[in-house]
Amino acid sequence: MKKMLLLLFLIPLLGKAQIQPAKVINANRVFPKSGKALAFEKALASHVAKYHQSVWKWRVFSIETGPDQGGYQINEGPTTWDEFDHRGDLGPAHMQDWELNIGPLLQDYSKVLYAVYKEDLSTIAVANYTDKIAITHLTYNPGYSGETEELIKQLKPNWESTQRSTAVYEVASSGEPGYIIVTRYKDGLKERDPGYKASMKDAFEKNKPGSYQAYQDGLKKAVKGSWSEILSFQAVLSSK
Repeated sequence: MKKMLLLLFLIPLLGKAQIQPAKVINANRVFPKSGKALAFEKALASHVAKYHQSVWKWRVFSIETGPDQGGYQINEGPTTWDEFDHRGDLGPAHMQDWELNIGPLLQDYSKVLYAVYKEDLSTIAVANYTDKIAITHLTYNPGYSGETEELIKQLKPNWESTQRSTAVYEVASSGEPGYIIVTRYKDGLKERDPGYKASMKDAFEKNKPGSYQAYQDGLKKAVKGSWSEILSFQAVLSSK
Protein backbone atom coordinates (compact mmCIF):
# COMPACT_ATOMS: atom_id res chain seq x y z
CA MET A 1 0.00 0.00 0.00
CA LYS A 2 2.86 2.38 0.84
CA LYS A 3 4.51 1.62 -2.51
CA MET A 4 1.24 2.35 -4.31
CA LEU A 5 0.87 5.72 -2.55
CA LEU A 6 4.47 6.61 -3.38
CA LEU A 7 3.87 5.86 -7.06
CA LEU A 8 0.74 8.01 -7.06
CA PHE A 9 2.73 10.92 -5.66
CA LEU A 10 5.52 10.42 -8.20
CA ILE A 11 3.34 10.28 -11.32
CA PRO A 12 2.66 14.06 -11.49
CA LEU A 13 6.34 14.78 -10.90
CA LEU A 14 7.45 12.38 -13.62
CA GLY A 15 4.95 13.89 -16.03
CA LYS A 16 6.25 17.36 -15.32
CA ALA A 17 9.85 16.25 -15.85
CA GLN A 18 9.07 14.59 -19.18
CA ILE A 19 6.99 17.36 -20.73
CA GLN A 20 9.26 20.34 -21.29
CA PRO A 21 8.35 23.19 -23.64
CA ALA A 22 10.27 23.29 -26.92
CA LYS A 23 11.47 26.89 -26.80
CA VAL A 24 15.25 26.73 -27.33
CA ILE A 25 16.84 27.52 -30.68
CA ASN A 26 20.43 27.32 -31.85
CA ALA A 27 21.49 29.82 -34.51
CA ASN A 28 24.74 29.29 -36.40
CA ARG A 29 26.00 32.05 -38.69
CA VAL A 30 28.51 31.16 -41.39
CA PHE A 31 30.15 33.25 -44.10
CA PRO A 32 31.26 31.87 -47.48
CA LYS A 33 34.63 32.88 -48.86
CA SER A 34 34.68 35.42 -51.67
CA GLY A 35 33.43 33.81 -54.88
CA LYS A 36 32.29 30.63 -53.10
CA ALA A 37 28.65 31.49 -52.29
CA LEU A 38 27.12 29.36 -55.07
CA ALA A 39 29.37 26.40 -54.29
CA PHE A 40 28.51 26.75 -50.61
CA GLU A 41 24.77 26.77 -51.32
CA LYS A 42 25.08 23.63 -53.44
CA ALA A 43 27.10 21.82 -50.78
CA LEU A 44 24.79 22.97 -47.98
CA ALA A 45 21.64 21.85 -49.84
CA SER A 46 23.19 18.40 -50.32
CA HIS A 47 24.22 18.21 -46.66
CA VAL A 48 20.76 19.18 -45.42
CA ALA A 49 19.08 16.64 -47.72
CA LYS A 50 21.29 13.86 -46.32
CA TYR A 51 21.47 14.65 -42.61
CA HIS A 52 18.77 17.11 -41.54
CA GLN A 53 15.43 15.68 -42.60
CA SER A 54 14.29 14.10 -39.33
CA VAL A 55 14.67 15.42 -35.78
CA TRP A 56 17.40 17.99 -36.36
CA LYS A 57 15.87 19.96 -39.20
CA TRP A 58 17.43 23.21 -40.40
CA ARG A 59 15.86 26.50 -41.46
CA VAL A 60 18.39 28.52 -43.43
CA PHE A 61 18.26 32.27 -43.99
CA SER A 62 20.38 34.58 -46.12
CA ILE A 63 21.38 37.75 -44.28
CA GLU A 64 20.45 40.65 -46.56
CA THR A 65 21.46 43.74 -44.57
CA GLY A 66 23.47 44.81 -41.53
CA PRO A 67 27.03 44.00 -40.45
CA ASP A 68 26.62 40.28 -41.25
CA GLN A 69 25.28 40.87 -44.78
CA GLY A 70 26.39 38.11 -47.13
CA GLY A 71 26.29 35.46 -44.43
CA TYR A 72 23.81 32.67 -43.75
CA GLN A 73 21.95 31.84 -40.55
CA ILE A 74 21.21 28.18 -39.84
CA ASN A 75 18.46 27.69 -37.24
CA GLU A 76 17.99 24.44 -35.34
CA GLY A 77 14.98 23.97 -33.05
CA PRO A 78 12.86 24.91 -31.26
CA THR A 79 13.52 22.06 -28.90
CA THR A 80 14.46 21.58 -25.24
CA TRP A 81 17.75 22.01 -23.43
CA ASP A 82 17.81 18.29 -22.69
CA GLU A 83 17.41 17.41 -26.37
CA PHE A 84 20.25 19.75 -27.32
CA ASP A 85 22.33 18.23 -24.54
CA HIS A 86 21.90 14.77 -26.10
CA ARG A 87 22.17 15.83 -29.75
CA GLY A 88 25.81 14.89 -30.22
CA ASP A 89 27.49 15.45 -33.60
CA LEU A 90 24.99 13.29 -35.56
CA GLY A 91 27.66 10.75 -36.44
CA PRO A 92 31.02 10.61 -38.26
CA ALA A 93 29.49 10.66 -41.77
CA HIS A 94 27.67 13.91 -40.92
CA MET A 95 30.80 15.55 -39.57
CA GLN A 96 32.96 14.33 -42.45
CA ASP A 97 30.54 15.74 -45.02
CA TRP A 98 30.56 19.13 -43.30
CA GLU A 99 34.34 19.24 -42.86
CA LEU A 100 35.22 18.06 -46.38
CA ASN A 101 32.49 19.62 -48.52
CA ILE A 102 31.37 22.75 -46.67
CA GLY A 103 34.13 23.80 -44.28
CA PRO A 104 36.69 24.63 -47.03
CA LEU A 105 34.19 27.05 -48.60
CA LEU A 106 33.76 29.10 -45.42
CA GLN A 107 35.66 31.91 -43.78
CA ASP A 108 37.17 31.11 -40.38
CA TYR A 109 34.82 33.64 -38.76
CA SER A 110 31.44 32.36 -37.53
CA LYS A 111 28.84 33.02 -34.81
CA VAL A 112 26.88 30.55 -32.68
CA LEU A 113 24.23 31.34 -30.09
CA TYR A 114 21.42 29.81 -28.09
CA ALA A 115 18.22 31.73 -27.42
CA VAL A 116 14.98 30.96 -25.59
CA TYR A 117 11.58 31.95 -26.99
CA LYS A 118 9.58 34.17 -24.61
CA GLU A 119 5.89 33.46 -25.10
CA ASP A 120 4.78 36.15 -22.66
CA LEU A 121 6.61 38.82 -24.67
CA SER A 122 5.68 37.60 -28.16
CA THR A 123 2.63 38.06 -30.38
CA ILE A 124 3.18 35.00 -32.59
CA ALA A 125 3.80 31.32 -31.87
CA VAL A 126 7.38 30.09 -31.87
CA ALA A 127 6.92 27.94 -35.01
CA ASN A 128 4.61 30.27 -36.96
CA TYR A 129 7.21 31.24 -39.54
CA THR A 130 7.39 33.67 -42.45
CA ASP A 131 9.83 33.99 -45.34
CA LYS A 132 10.87 37.58 -44.62
CA ILE A 133 11.96 38.74 -41.19
CA ALA A 134 13.65 41.70 -39.51
CA ILE A 135 15.76 41.11 -36.43
CA THR A 136 16.65 43.63 -33.75
CA HIS A 137 19.52 42.58 -31.48
CA LEU A 138 19.35 44.35 -28.13
CA THR A 139 21.76 44.37 -25.20
CA TYR A 140 21.18 46.04 -21.85
CA ASN A 141 23.30 47.76 -19.24
CA PRO A 142 24.44 45.75 -16.18
CA GLY A 143 21.66 45.56 -13.62
CA TYR A 144 18.91 46.46 -16.08
CA SER A 145 17.63 43.01 -16.97
CA GLY A 146 14.25 43.49 -15.31
CA GLU A 147 13.78 47.00 -16.65
CA THR A 148 14.54 45.83 -20.20
CA GLU A 149 12.00 43.03 -19.97
CA GLU A 150 9.41 45.52 -18.73
CA LEU A 151 10.11 47.76 -21.72
CA ILE A 152 9.48 44.86 -24.08
CA LYS A 153 6.26 44.10 -22.20
CA GLN A 154 5.18 47.66 -22.97
CA LEU A 155 5.73 46.96 -26.67
CA LYS A 156 3.53 43.86 -26.78
CA PRO A 157 0.07 45.50 -26.58
CA ASN A 158 1.15 47.99 -29.22
CA TRP A 159 2.38 45.18 -31.50
CA GLU A 160 -0.98 43.51 -30.99
CA SER A 161 -3.04 46.63 -31.69
CA THR A 162 -1.12 47.24 -34.94
CA GLN A 163 -1.16 43.54 -35.91
CA ARG A 164 2.60 43.12 -35.88
CA SER A 165 3.80 39.50 -35.70
CA THR A 166 6.75 39.52 -33.31
CA ALA A 167 8.69 36.69 -31.72
CA VAL A 168 10.95 37.60 -28.78
CA TYR A 169 13.91 35.50 -27.65
CA GLU A 170 16.25 35.91 -24.70
CA VAL A 171 19.92 35.29 -25.43
CA ALA A 172 21.13 32.30 -23.40
CA SER A 173 24.80 32.15 -22.34
CA SER A 174 25.96 33.37 -25.75
CA GLY A 175 27.94 36.54 -25.25
CA GLU A 176 26.42 39.74 -23.91
CA PRO A 177 23.01 39.27 -22.27
CA GLY A 178 20.13 40.64 -24.25
CA TYR A 179 17.06 39.98 -26.38
CA ILE A 180 16.42 39.14 -30.02
CA ILE A 181 13.23 40.71 -31.38
CA VAL A 182 12.10 39.10 -34.64
CA THR A 183 9.44 40.81 -36.74
CA ARG A 184 7.85 38.23 -39.04
CA TYR A 185 6.34 39.77 -42.16
CA LYS A 186 3.30 37.74 -43.18
CA ASP A 187 2.76 40.01 -46.21
CA GLY A 188 6.43 40.46 -47.04
CA LEU A 189 8.56 43.57 -46.84
CA LYS A 190 5.69 45.81 -47.98
CA GLU A 191 4.67 45.78 -44.33
CA ARG A 192 7.58 48.18 -43.80
CA ASP A 193 6.00 50.82 -46.07
CA PRO A 194 4.86 53.97 -44.20
CA GLY A 195 1.13 53.83 -43.72
CA TYR A 196 0.81 50.07 -44.22
CA LYS A 197 0.34 49.82 -40.46
CA ALA A 198 0.01 52.44 -37.77
CA SER A 199 3.33 53.62 -36.38
CA MET A 200 4.44 52.42 -32.97
CA LYS A 201 4.48 55.99 -31.69
CA ASP A 202 0.83 56.46 -32.69
CA ALA A 203 -0.05 53.08 -31.14
CA PHE A 204 1.57 54.08 -27.83
CA GLU A 205 -0.24 57.39 -27.72
CA LYS A 206 -3.57 55.86 -28.68
CA ASN A 207 -3.33 53.22 -25.96
CA LYS A 208 -2.01 55.63 -23.33
CA PRO A 209 -1.18 59.30 -23.96
CA GLY A 210 2.36 60.19 -22.95
CA SER A 211 3.48 56.57 -22.84
CA TYR A 212 5.74 56.78 -25.88
CA GLN A 213 8.03 59.39 -24.33
CA ALA A 214 8.13 57.40 -21.09
CA TYR A 215 9.12 54.33 -23.11
CA GLN A 216 11.90 56.28 -24.86
CA ASP A 217 13.20 57.54 -21.51
CA GLY A 218 13.32 53.97 -20.24
CA LEU A 219 15.30 52.86 -23.30
CA LYS A 220 17.93 55.56 -22.69
CA LYS A 221 18.60 54.17 -19.21
CA ALA A 222 18.37 50.42 -19.75
CA VAL A 223 19.60 49.67 -23.26
CA LYS A 224 23.33 49.42 -23.92
CA GLY A 225 23.09 48.97 -27.67
CA SER A 226 21.05 47.60 -30.54
CA TRP A 227 21.32 46.85 -34.24
CA SER A 228 18.99 45.43 -36.86
CA GLU A 229 18.97 43.47 -40.11
CA ILE A 230 16.70 41.83 -42.71
CA LEU A 231 16.85 38.10 -43.48
CA SER A 232 15.22 35.96 -46.18
CA PHE A 233 14.28 32.30 -45.76
CA GLN A 234 15.96 29.98 -48.28
CA ALA A 235 13.66 27.01 -48.83
CA VAL A 236 16.04 25.25 -51.25
CA LEU A 237 18.73 25.17 -48.54
CA SER A 238 16.42 24.10 -45.72
CA SER A 239 14.90 20.84 -44.50
CA LYS A 240 11.76 19.75 -46.32
